[in-house]
Amino acid sequence: MHVNTTDLQNAFGKYLSLVEKEDIIITKNGKNVAKLIRYNEPDHFLIHEEARGYKTTKKISYEEYMELVDSSDQRYELIDGEIYLLASPSFKHQIVVNEIAGHFYNYFKGKPCRSLTGPLDVRLFGFATKFEEDPNVVQPDVVVVCDLDKVNDANKYEGIPTLVVEVLSPSNRGKDMAIKLSLYMKSGIKEYWVVNLENKSILQYSFSPERDIEGLTSLGEGETIESSAFAGLEISLADIFAEI
Repeated sequence: MHVNTTDLQNAFGKYLSLVEKEDIIITKNGKNVAKLIRYNEPDHFLIHEEARGYKTTKKISYEEYMELVDSSDQRYELIDGEIYLLASPSFKHQIVVNEIAGHFYNYFKGKPCRSLTGPLDVRLFGFATKFEEDPNVVQPDVVVVCDLDKVNDANKYEGIPTLVVEVLSPSNRGKDMAIKLSLYMKSGIKEYWVVNLENKSILQYSFSPERDIEGLTSLGEGETIESSAFAGLEISLADIFAEI
């Protein structure tokens, strides 16, 4: 809509109402001089994985997070009151996830623990005594759960995984290597693998019962990763990266 400056001055309230529906182009002496547009509150709480270094200004509650999840087809994580939009994994990413998951499936078949791949919501609460005090929701690439009694009546898992695997991508590198590392450590997870597709390596963290880093191993091509939490769970990195 176009409106001249005189009409705008005489009926400003009217045009403020109309701007809810469309932009108002303001003219003077037959020339466009300004535009009146609707103001939208910025989504400071939403962090896209591609936006590195972006800082939020608002802590988001679990209820607000669930409203977003329920109204969208996208996948999100909630960590320390901030929401992260999960980018779609690459083809190589999925190949490596499937390779690790296949080895895990064979190892855990017939055992009391179960390996699962994402998307699966894992609810963590750090050093807090319950989820409501420090709600975090993540979707790791691969998890091993041994507390199967923590699957509730709604078929949701609400326990603490024993082992977590994350495969890095350019968009999630900082989050997985720092933010998630801290969350997994303080939440009582025993072991964390960070898989790097670029240099075909793995960082293996083990955490103590006091929730501190107990061990850190860096493995490269030609080596074999041996789980610190599960005796006999071994995978050669050559197998993991064979198809990429």
